[in-house]
Parts: sequence; structure tokens; C-alpha cells
Amino acid sequence: MERTWWKEDVVYQIWPRSFNDSNGDGIGDLNGIIQKLDYLKELGISVIWLNPIYQSPMDDMGYDISDYRKIWPGFGTMEDFDQLLREVHRRGMRLIMDLVVNHTSDEHPWFQESKTSRTNGKADWYIWRDEPNNWGSYFGGSAWTYVKERSQYYLHTFSRKQPELNWECEAVREAVWEMMRFWGDKGIDGFRMDVVNGLSKDTSFPDGKPWSTGFGDPTPYVKNGPKIHDYLREMNQEVLSRYDWLTVGEGSGNTPEEGLLYVGRDRHELDECFIFTTMEALKPSPANGYRIEPVDLAAFKQERARWMTGLERGGWSSCYLENHDLVRSVSRFGKDDPLAAKMLATVVLFEEGTPYIYMGEELGMTNYPFTDKAQFRDLQGKSDWDNMERLGFSKDQILKVLQLQGRDNGRTPMQWTSGAEAGFTTGKSWIGVNPNKQTINVKSEEKDPDSVLAFYKQAIRIRRQHLAAQYGSFSLVDKDNGQVYAWTRSVDGETLFVACNFTDQMQPFPIPEGKKVLGNYDGILKGQLRPYEAVVVSC
Repeated sequence: MERTWWKEDVVYQIWPRSFNDSNGDGIGDLNGIIQKLDYLKELGISVIWLNPIYQSPMDDMGYDISDYRKIWPGFGTMEDFDQLLREVHRRGMRLIMDLVVNHTSDEHPWFQESKTSRTNGKADWYIWRDEPNNWGSYFGGSAWTYVKERSQYYLHTFSRKQPELNWECEAVREAVWEMMRFWGDKGIDGFRMDVVNGLSKDTSFPDGKPWSTGFGDPTPYVKNGPKIHDYLREMNQEVLSRYDWLTVGEGSGNTPEEGLLYVGRDRHELDECFIFTTMEALKPSPANGYRIEPVDLAAFKQERARWMTGLERGGWSSCYLENHDLVRSVSRFGKDDPLAAKMLATVVLFEEGTPYIYMGEELGMTNYPFTDKAQFRDLQGKSDWDNMERLGFSKDQILKVLQLQGRDNGRTPMQWTSGAEAGFTTGKSWIGVNPNKQTINVKSEEKDPDSVLAFYKQAIRIRRQHLAAQYGSFSLVDKDNGQVYAWTRSVDGETLFVACNFTDQMQPFPIPEGKKVLGNYDGILKGQLRPYEAVVVSC
């Protein structure tokens, strides 16, 4: 057992635009985060992950970066960031940032130069072709856009304003290493790496299997490309090995075997990767014709177990049920029931790997009750709406799909109080505030010892007290049970038995003898789990 700080810590993800607004303009900012650091410390958080705060036209909410060394003015200044970093460290916490280097904004100076001709100094910094193939963008339409000055098309598997960098170009990689060292020398504590398995492409550019939209799926050719591990080992040698960092990769579509290639201890690449397959299976998408499938708990937990046991062979995992790209977990799994929110907290905090809590998850925040296209702000959500309209979906059908995959559900403002705009801003929020702020908010939950927030604080504290909760090997129990997710974590003579009822009905399930260390009900019923019950027993 190799003990490391990032294996024992609990990470809290902040979507800065919606966390806390300090100046009343309706947009969250860095000073707003500073104001709430004591709240995070009291919650038990030890690492903060910020979604992108860099200079950006904000076509894709900051994932289209036009200057990696400047702060978007809506979030504040570099001086504000420096103050935030100092205040985080003063409280004994750490801060990691988003690294977005699969693509830039089309307004980045690199692209502005690259597009002017085929002979300029940055002509090969992006991916250009004389003729497009059939690849579609994940945000709708073709993945290729024509530029008259070059008489060529550039690749963008996301927004057309997000041209993809050509990692085959050594100068691109060197520019990225220099930028990473800039932030490392400031004192940050690591990076979450966006689309990290997409940095290397199949440069033969074969056509993809058609989606329901008619465009080809680029995924097999833009993920896990032939040079991806060369690039990441070079990144580790040139940058990562110089800092005491946490590095976690976003690897959409990866298998556990592929994930281990990114995070294996002897690989010298990254520390952790996100388990995507379990969450991707729950999302309607163009790839499956926006088909809505019920949650198959047996398949869900078996896939998570496959990842955790797979990475035990020499890597490290991460545990999450929410982030900025997903709907609220209590709405997806638990019918907005606070008991379900506590049960899901038990999953995140007692599975194997580093836990990631998304802002508001600790309150049991739910999906927003969208009723119209005009309420959406996310580029992908609006694109999916248009795609579904073209496919003949009714408005009610579209809304139902977006309740299961619309990213704006997780981006509504943090609910601090029951007051106007949920205490998020003194102005008008950039996106709608959930009406259930009256009952789900920090102020009221801090006063309630039975609240979701109180349960999170207790669960985080208990996780820190048990080595088995941090380092214990994972073993799935009753793998074919479609109602209850149960497992054990064992290390150094201690075993934790965890059982979570994913239904709103009583379920027969035996709990072994031992000391109960956590639960969302009083006591334990012999041979039964109550609706959405979670229980942790030390055996």
C-alpha cells in the first residue's frame, strides 16, 4: 500500500460561473469562491478543482480558450486568482485547474495565425485537410469547417469555435509544456485534463459509422490514438514530474484496460482517470438516436466494479456521480429524494478511488424544471434540441431527453439561501435558479442535523477515520442484484461492508454482523434495507 495525499483527499468541483457572485453581475467569480472557502473547509474538502477560468469568448463556457495565461474578466483578474490560491493554501487545502489542450478557441492567436496561409509559422499547429471526411461534431453538424484563406478545412469535434491542436507538431507540445509550467510555478496543485485521450488522432482520417444525424462517428479515430502515450510520457517528463501534483484525465469511452495504460504506476503518465462508461450509458445521445433507457443497476455496478478491480492492478481510480457535463444524480437515480442523495453520497465516498463531489451535490441539488428551449444556455443542449426537432421529436419528448442528459441541469446556481436568486447573486443570475431553493439550500441545511449536508460532513469525516475506506481493495457483493449495490473494502485486517438500496421500496438484503459506522436511517433492520437506505458496517 503506497500512501499518497491525493488518494486520501476529497475533491470538490466548482463550476465558477454558478458558485458565488461577489459583485452582483449575475456571474460567479473568483472573489466569490474566496468568500466560501471556510464553508468548503468545514465540509471536509481538501482539494478544489476549478473548471476553466481562462480568457475565452465563452462559446462553450470557457472550454474554448483564447489565452491560457489570462483570466476571463467575468471571473476576475490574475491578482484575484493569486489571492484565491493563497487563501486555499492558508486553509490547508489544494487547488487544481482544468487543462484544455485538445483544442483552443478560434480566437486564440495561434489559430488566428494558422488560418492565414499554408506557409505561416503556425501553419501546422492545427489539423487541416483539403477535403473533409464524414465525421460529425459532438455538438452537431460537420466536424470540419472551411477557411477561405487556406482553401482548407479544420477539424473540430466539438464547436466550430474549438479548432483541434495538432499534437504531431513538436512546437505545439513545447508551447503546452511552457504554459503548464507557468501555472505550476504559481503554485497550483495539479490539473484535471480535458479530453486527454483525444490528443492523438488517426491521421488517415477514415469515415466513421453514421449516427442518426447522418454524420459519421469520429470516436474510434480521435480517442486513444497511436501516439497518445508518447505524448503523455513526454508531458510527465517535461512537466508533471517536476511538481507534487494530482493529475486526473478525462477519458471518455475508455475501457479499464485502456485506463490502466494512462495511470499505471510504472507508466509515468497520469495519476488518476475518470470512470466514464457507467455514466455515458445513462445518457441519450445522437449515437443511440436519443433513446431513453432505464437504469440497469446490475450492469451499472458491474461496470464500476470492473474498473475498480481493473485499476487495482497498478493504477488508481476516481469516484463520482456528478459533474458539469451530467445531470444531477439524485434526479437520475433517486426521484429527488433526500434519502437517495445520502445513499448516493455513500457510493461516492466509499467506493474505491478518490471521491469527487460536484458543487451542490452535498445539498441534494436536483435538475432544473426546464419548460422551453429559451431557458437553456449550453451549446450542446441547444444543438441536441435542434437535432431532435429535425428527427421529429415533440417538445415534450425533447424536454424528457434533456432532463436525462442536458448539461445545464448541473450548472444552475449554487443554492446558498432561500432568498432571491438563492443567495448566489444580488443581481440577476445568468441562468435560472431552481425554485426548490426554498427547501434545498446551505443556510437551512446547516441548521438541520438530519440534512443531506450534515450527512456529507459525517460521511467525509468517517471516510478519513477508516483506512479501508481510503485504501481497501474492492469486492462486489451479489453482483446480479438489480436493486441493491453492495461491496466490501478490505485492508490491514479491517473490512467495511457497504450496502445501498437504489429503490424507493423495501428490499430483502442481509447485513453482516459488525459495528455500524454510517447510515441514513437509525439502526439496522435484520435482513432488509429500507427505501434508499445506505449502511456501512465495520466487520
